[in-house]
Amino acid sequence: MAAVAQTSKDELFQLTRLTLDELGGAVAGIGRVHKAIADRAFGASGPGATPARVIHDEVARRVYGGLRLAASAAGRTASFAVAGRPPISVAPPGAALIAALNGLIGDVLERERPVLAAPMSIRVGGRIAAPADVLNSSPPTPQVVVFLHGLMETEFSWGSEPYGDRLPGWTPVYLRYNSGRHVSENGASLDELLEDLVARWPVEIDRIALVGHSMGGLVARSACHQATLREAAWVTHVRHVVSLGTPHMGAPLEQSVHYLSAALGALPETEPFAAFFRRRSSGIRDLRQGSLVDADWRDCDRDALRARACEEVPLLDGATHCFVSATITREPRHPVGRLLGDCLVLVPSASGRSRTRRLAFRDEDGLHVGGATHFALLRHPRVYEQLRSWLA
Repeated sequence: MAAVAQTSKDELFQLTRLTLDELGGAVAGIGRVHKAIADRAFGASGPGATPARVIHDEVARRVYGGLRLAASAAGRTASFAVAGRPPISVAPPGAALIAALNGLIGDVLERERPVLAAPMSIRVGGRIAAPADVLNSSPPTPQVVVFLHGLMETEFSWGSEPYGDRLPGWTPVYLRYNSGRHVSENGASLDELLEDLVARWPVEIDRIALVGHSMGGLVARSACHQATLREAAWVTHVRHVVSLGTPHMGAPLEQSVHYLSAALGALPETEPFAAFFRRRSSGIRDLRQGSLVDADWRDCDRDALRARACEEVPLLDGATHCFVSATITREPRHPVGRLLGDCLVLVPSASGRSRTRRLAFRDEDGLHVGGATHFALLRHPRVYEQLRSWLA
């Protein structure tokens, strides 16, 4: 934790380098599109176009190569100019920028630029904190509610008056994590973090509630599953697992992008666009089916058109599993609401029901919010009232 805090001063340095490197990559991609179109045009022109083709290819190579080198050089110069600046991820705007990058390419950042990859951690005031730091603003209680944000979000996403601060009798704990990692990897990290939290809590914990928005609900389920397999003590205290707009059955947007990237890869002119879409993170790819375990992705071709069925993970025994779905229309059965859901997740997925899969959610443990988008569930009065009722 100390090492992370120390190197976080280089966030702006690494962010600047990454930006210019990505610009150079974009130039190279444009060059590949240009070349593919030119190859097709010159190929159709016959042998007579060979001299012009040689000249064109050499000029294009020099132009695109020079632009890429210029972007890389600018990146090195600019990054050294901002080296040593304070971390930007402790304030909401900077945290949101880093979170977006984590969601898009967080798995790559974890390997190549770990300074920009947010570790699974408790956050207080935007900074990594220990369990004791949580108690500076509120006294310890035997009831702990843990909040997990979704893809490309942070603990700031819960708003200025987050749900946890208004739940009587509960001590809230807000987490931040790299949403570009596999859900199962973040589940393992959450399992480890909660084990440490229970061991360090100043009073004996009686009840734990996990509240996850979107991907956060999948991470919570994955952590409970992994903790159960290894018979961890903390999971025996979990009494509620609440998912807000969680794609338990998968997200249609990721499913569409998966097929789109395959289609774009069929032609040389569009292959660079396919390569761009294939760069999406492991976390985003897990949303295709709502994957929770390593077996769903390990030793698999992640770009295969047809993925094998994901492993069905049961709900945690002994806990009440609550869910919230939403539609942009007032009525969930409205044709637009059925088609678009909350703009990112459909009602059947949020309620754990599809044509071929079904989770053991009870209807009485669910809430539907009409006229709301996916991100409105982070700060919705009806969600708060229902959450307060469930945890009471």
